[in-house]
Amino acid sequence: MFSKILIANRGEIAVRVMRTCREMGIATVAVYSDADRRARHVLEADEAVHIGPAAAAESYLDAGRILAAALATSADAVHPGYGFLSENAAFAAACAEAGLVFIGPPPEAMRAMGSKIGARRLMQASGVPVVPGETPADQSTPALVDALGRIGRPALIKPSSGGGGIGMRVVADRDDAEQAIEGARRDAEHAFGDGTLYVERLVERPRHVEIQIFADAHGHCVSLFERECSIQRRHQKVMEESPSPALTPELRTRMGEAAVAAARAVGYQNAGTVEFLLDQHGDAPSFYFLEMNTRLQVEHPVTELVTGLDLVRAQLLVAAGQPLPFRAERLAQRGHAIELRVYAEDPAAGFLPQAGSLLLYREPRGPGIRVDSGFAEGDAVPVHYDPLVAKLVVSGETRQAALARADRALRDFVVLGITTNIPLLRRLVQHPEVRAGRLDTGLLDRILPGLTADAPDLPVPVVAVATLHATRSTPSASSPSASGSDPWGAGGWRP
Repeated sequence: MFSKILIANRGEIAVRVMRTCREMGIATVAVYSDADRRARHVLEADEAVHIGPAAAAESYLDAGRILAAALATSADAVHPGYGFLSENAAFAAACAEAGLVFIGPPPEAMRAMGSKIGARRLMQASGVPVVPGETPADQSTPALVDALGRIGRPALIKPSSGGGGIGMRVVADRDDAEQAIEGARRDAEHAFGDGTLYVERLVERPRHVEIQIFADAHGHCVSLFERECSIQRRHQKVMEESPSPALTPELRTRMGEAAVAAARAVGYQNAGTVEFLLDQHGDAPSFYFLEMNTRLQVEHPVTELVTGLDLVRAQLLVAAGQPLPFRAERLAQRGHAIELRVYAEDPAAGFLPQAGSLLLYREPRGPGIRVDSGFAEGDAVPVHYDPLVAKLVVSGETRQAALARADRALRDFVVLGITTNIPLLRRLVQHPEVRAGRLDTGLLDRILPGLTADAPDLPVPVVAVATLHATRSTPSASSPSASGSDPWGAGGWRP
């Protein structure tokens, strides 16, 4: 087993990996930019190395600086977290060349899934269902227009590289096709440096269901069941849950087998997620391969709560050459888990990202409540990175019990100093369509006006406490805080 691991990431995922490393007796090394000098992940690590300016391109995305930090601290391995360099095959290969273990899949598997066109062809060859469509060798605009005509409309034009919905266009009419193709190509070239496109039939109002898989170097590959991720905005997930309210035992088995087949087709190892679109129209539900995420997912705590497993621990064991620490026949889903992403953003202002200091930060506590966060009270949310503040994850005996617990936990989650999406999340878990499990990828956009209108004011006691806290955070020489006699200094507060 490793004696020291460098975590090539920041925020809540870095803190999350450190938690498991401490339990396993593994020392950790944090890396940080100018903006993160006093960040929580820096303070919780055994060692920390400065790697550059605030801009991610000059720090967290600089593979050379990260590798230099790992070698300088005598780390054995690198955990990439998610985002940044986590799905960069060249970085994974560079780690191996430097004598470091990359805690993730082999570079070859990452490359195979990095091209959506290549992955689509590979899945078809492996018997995994894919959305009807075409991947034209002729990338000219007329050839793509012809392909759209053959698969019918409405259709999607999609970039082969990248993700997050960037460059994707819906074509409902032939007259719109050329403009959509040119716009998609332009966006893809700008974002990914690759303007290669393909076309698919548009699956209307699908559900987004993903399967967590895990594989080792000894030939074992298992499905750790599904997560429903249909509640999303602009292809970014907002709420995830397991089990999916849409899956029968038979459909769950079929999707799990397809996900394992996809992983085996690329020689996959470690944690990964195979994402599917679930078409609920017709006589029977059908599912189609969407993409494979070759890393640990943001929503992995949902799977941990329903299976009782520590996925980061399993990642470390498999990366160290050990077999999977669990067997497929002993795996089961227990209860229901839901994850909600708490962002520093203003939903009423078009989800404008927010930055500033957390004047008051109180996480909810209690049975069945877990909060993964990279922040503490008094920390500043910087403008340079994703505005995720925390992940609230709850579990209950049933889906309705988990929703009720999520509502209560959101009510108890106090964040003052910046605007967050917590009020929107409360309304979301209370919405009749969500409570009934009638989900699809367009639901949030349809109900959004009702979730953002007339946001409630903060209770007066909370505002008073926040004001007091802000006042004592910059005491004058004659203030009680400065003299050490502040009766509120013990930490807690009571309205």
